[in-house]
Amino acid sequence: MARGNGKTEVEAQLGAEHELPAADGSEDSPPGATGVSASGEGSELQKLKAERDTLLDRLARMQADFENARKRATRDQQDFREYALADALKGLLPVLDSFDRALQTSAGEKSELRGGVELIYKQLQDALGKLGLRTIPAKGEPFDPRWHEAIEMVDTPGAQDQQVIDELQHGYKLKDRLLRPAMVRVARNPKH
Repeated sequence: MARGNGKTEVEAQLGAEHELPAADGSEDSPPGATGVSASGEGSELQKLKAERDTLLDRLARMQADFENARKRATRDQQDFREYALADALKGLLPVLDSFDRALQTSAGEKSELRGGVELIYKQLQDALGKLGLRTIPAKGEPFDPRWHEAIEMVDTPGAQDQQVIDELQHGYKLKDRLLRPAMVRVARNPKH
């Protein structure tokens, strides 16, 4: 913006509204000259008010845009954190599966080694639970395609139709976001 007398144009325009009008030299000027200058000042004042309103409107819009950009950046940052955490947890799921298989194969044994492995497994589950990892319930639950992946349909009279009868691999979710569906066998019973 151009400067004049140490003031910017906007300061000069805003200051012009609040200043007293200059003393008119009606004695020296012709009789019709005062009406022309008053109407010229009125139209100039209207132009300045319109420009001020335009600038204030632009300022309000820019402030709103800035606030929206700040909120969007915060949300994107949070989404990135959750995505990074989900990616890291997906890498640990095979470790949890290996623990499950190791504990299932030696289920009948009671040894110090097994007790140590169970303790380590419990600590790992607790640590991952604090991060928001949850196991998806499967066995005995009704089949839900959002959380379960049906590997096999089994004809059986001993269970209700569309009920999960066996879980082959645990499913996990991070808070409410699916990381991996549970691999299940589902009952098919047309009588129920």
